[in-house]
Amino acid sequence: MSTSASYGLVELEKEKGFGGVGETVDRSIPQVDMSDFFSRKAEITEDLWAAATDIGFFQLSNHGIPQELIDEAFRLSAGFFDLPAETKEQYPLRPGTNAGWEFKAQVRPSTGTADQKESYQITLPRMKGLWPTGEELSGFKATMLAFERHNWALAMKVLSCFADKLQFPPDFFTDGHDPLTPEYQSTLRLIHYLGMEDAKPEDFKFWRAGAHTDFDCLTLLHQKAGQGGLQLCPGKDSQGRAIAWTDVPPLEGVITCNIGDMLMRWSDDKLLSNLHRVRMPKPQEYLGPRYSMAYFAQANMDTVLAGPEGKYEPMTAHDYIQMRLGANFGKK
Repeated sequence: MSTSASYGLVELEKEKGFGGVGETVDRSIPQVDMSDFFSRKAEITEDLWAAATDIGFFQLSNHGIPQELIDEAFRLSAGFFDLPAETKEQYPLRPGTNAGWEFKAQVRPSTGTADQKESYQITLPRMKGLWPTGEELSGFKATMLAFERHNWALAMKVLSCFADKLQFPPDFFTDGHDPLTPEYQSTLRLIHYLGMEDAKPEDFKFWRAGAHTDFDCLTLLHQKAGQGGLQLCPGKDSQGRAIAWTDVPPLEGVITCNIGDMLMRWSDDKLLSNLHRVRMPKPQEYLGPRYSMAYFAQANMDTVLAGPEGKYEPMTAHDYIQMRLGANFGKK
């Protein structure tokens, strides 16, 4: 795929122009304390709304997902990526499903080049035949199922706060992301960015993940301390270029969140979906492999995306996701 491709969504047409290096600037990234959620929901709602309508990124502390479970999920994620290529090839990313394993297959509209990573997507109704066996990786399925559900529950808390501000019914987003139906299409993605210890100088000209906006409602990102590289860019210059990027530190016990294009459209652009990317490490930084885990809360296939003020034509979440998958993975 090249950056000359034409896309059917305005979000993708914008993304095509965001591949430049730009400059790095310091910004304060809001951190929201999620403790005592139900008794503090009004306060938390205001904090989340302020962050989501300003910088579009925020971090959650005291979020309730056990650190032991996060650590075990990271351990098993690394274990999966350490499997022989011929084993992982038995669980391929299937066209249009967002489920299974891919290696350097994601091409960003912003760069036209493949991300320097491999990933394994877990989208629960589409996982038949895609789980590694217990002999290959013991405990993987049970741990990832538990981890996926914890992330779903936390995402629904955050989205319920946005529902209050948008004057939607209290469980509006929970009903629209129901995991107990075949229409569920939220995805847990395990990501392995390739180590750069023996890389050639020209290899550092690529991006571990090119500049993009997420195409879901809400992303929950787990990072490992010491494995940085994530950058965000909340704004553009007068020519529409993304030029001012900010490093997002990987903090243990803290989940980094961003709004996706689906929720920006659904909120009639009140909530901001902003650009982010993963840069290559600098010579003085850690050059080893980078692991992260992202939960993408994206509405069920049959959920209709219709904002409170009707700014955009309604469309189903299935149609929206298929357009975005097609732009990033092509025939994958």
